[in-house]
Parts: sequence; C-alpha cells; structure tokens
Amino acid sequence: MKRLISFISVLCILLSLSSPSFAAVEIKIGHVLTTDSAWHVNLEGFAKEVAEKTEGRVIFKIYPGSQLGNEKDLIEGLMLQTIDGGLIGGGSFQSIDPRFGVEALPYAWKDHQTAYKAMDGEIGKFLLGILESKGIKGISWWENGFRHITNNKRPIVVPKDMEGLKIRVTPDKMRLDTFKALGASPIPINFGELYTALQQGVVDAQENPLGIIYANAFYEVQKYLSLSGHTWGSALLCFNSSAWKRIPDKDKPVVEAIANKWRDRERQQIINEESDMLAKLKEKGMKVNEVDKEAFKAAVQPVWKDYESVFGKDLMELVRKYGK
Repeated sequence: MKRLISFISVLCILLSLSSPSFAAVEIKIGHVLTTDSAWHVNLEGFAKEVAEKTEGRVIFKIYPGSQLGNEKDLIEGLMLQTIDGGLIGGGSFQSIDPRFGVEALPYAWKDHQTAYKAMDGEIGKFLLGILESKGIKGISWWENGFRHITNNKRPIVVPKDMEGLKIRVTPDKMRLDTFKALGASPIPINFGELYTALQQGVVDAQENPLGIIYANAFYEVQKYLSLSGHTWGSALLCFNSSAWKRIPDKDKPVVEAIANKWRDRERQQIINEESDMLAKLKEKGMKVNEVDKEAFKAAVQPVWKDYESVFGKDLMELVRKYGK
C-alpha cells in the first residue's frame, strides 16, 4: 500500500510539472495607445486566441498606454533584450535605420490596400531583414492609418493654406521636411504634451489618424479637420530574438498565423473606424473639408527627390511600383 501511495504521489508530481501552468512561456507586449484603440482591442484578441490554440503554452500579456515606455524605449529595450515585444509604429524604427521612413513618403499610397500589398510584400520583407540583424523578430505589419490635418486657423484646401501654420509633427526629419515643403512651420512636440500645446496656442495644428484625433479629444481644441491623407503609417508586431526563441518551435507557426488573422481584423477596424470617427468628429463640431490632393502631391515632389539618396534607388522604385 505504501509503495502504491508513493507511486501515485510521484505520478502526480510528474503530471503537474508537465502541465501548461509550469510549461507556459509568458511574454509582455507593450504599445503606446489607449485600451479602446484598434491596436489594443486586437492585441487582446490575438493573445486570447494564442493561449487557447497553444493550450496555455504561450501567454501574451498586453501593456497599453506606454506602460512599458514610449516607442523609443520599446525599440531600445527590444535591441537590449530587456523588453519582450511591442506593437510599434513602423516609422519609429528610423532610430535603427532611416530606411524605415520610406512608408511615410507623402502621398506614396493611394489607399489602404495599396499600402498593405507593399508591407506584406517586398518592402515589408526588406525592412524585417534589417530588424533581424538587430535582434528583433518582426511578425506582422499592422496599421496606424492615414494621417489628416487639424488646425484652428482655416480650412486647408491647397498647399498655400499651410503657409505660416505652426503644426506639431512627429520628430522624424522627413515629416519636418514635408511640412516645410508645404510652407508650414513644423514643430516636434511630445505626443503627451500635444493637447496642452494646442489648447495654449503653442501650435496651431497637428496631424494624426482620425481615431487618434477622436480618442484624444483634439476636437475640443481644434476647429478644422482637412482630409489630407498625406501619410500612411504601419505598426509592427515584433519581439526580441530571445523572447521569440522561448516560444516552442511547434507553436511559432501558430503564433504567426494568429498574428496575421488579427492583423487583418485590426486593419479592417481601422477602415471601419474612419467613417465612424469622421461622423463623430462632425458631431463634436469640427468643420470637415476635402483637400486638393493633386496639388499637395506636386508640392511634396522635392521631398521624394531629396530622400532618394536616403532610401536608395531600389527601395524607391519598389514604392513607385506598389504605389501605382
């Protein structure tokens, strides 16, 4: 009887050690947006499905709102292997290599589908190869959406309307050069300080996707919304190489397939939200207008010429090929 009890005890221990609770790989994913953003909603769905499909062997925990740091912090942490993973705006990787700015060439993409084909195709693969050499494993290209201009001065219809406008932009050089080419006075300001800067008149204008404009209540401090669609932005779901290696080999294809599934859902949510957010912003009192995109395209051609030496002729030709 004692031997039987002893055998059962050992068996129970062995079974417990082989259970998912002991074998689980736990990975933290950070991002900078709010919990009601398309990024967060679909990351949560991705994490839940991965846990189900891997029977608890792979657990992703999502940390929104810059809890793990801003995008610069996340990228540095990925390279140092101190941050497991992130969903990060593609343009932010310019801190690693300036060629990551190529997606943000003004008026490169005529619509969402054109941009998707480029990032899921040769351009995306090329950029992921750069990250691979830096210790970062890119899984799938999600979306941040097209950016539009809001301001407190006047409707923006043609480039001339931008003259003298103090506009907050992200601090990458091409964005600054783009708005200088349009005659504006671009000013890099931390996103967390933007609402106050608009409220106090430090800047007259800003540019962001509609979802971010609404989620951050910029309609409270901005009167005009001009649908410029001047730049499209991706978001990359990625992990540091050590975190990726911790995932069992048999589960890696599962994680990648589920990431692509939720990528597609996130993209569709962004598209759906554009019309929804536009209606909501109008309800909030914003004056909305279309812009003369052909005039804007012509005005930013010097930017394309200047940045061919930065991105390289071959990469620029790929942008032109996909952008047709």
